[in-house]
Amino acid sequence: MSVISLRLKDRELKRLAELSKLTQKDKSMVARELMEYGWEFMMIRTYKEGKLSLSTLASRLDMSVSETIDLLSEFNIQSPIEYADYLKGFEGFK
Repeated sequence: MSVISLRLKDRELKRLAELSKLTQKDKSMVARELMEYGWEFMMIRTYKEGKLSLSTLASRLDMSVSETIDLLSEFNIQSPIEYADYLKGFEGFK
């Protein structure tokens, strides 16, 4: 694991400490989780803007397409796959 040093504003440090206390995790762990959530958020937003395909989004999130569709549904983002297409893909697995 690499080490990075960065400057944070007082407000950011306060939020990090608050989350650390709330989740009972150390600040480093909370910061890493926030980075991951931020990455997911930015990739999902880019997908929603039509700048990423579903497969590219899945790849960037290190998920399968199915897992990515489930994640998108958690955020109420419609899947571009029609139900008929889903069934055709499912038939391919048989």
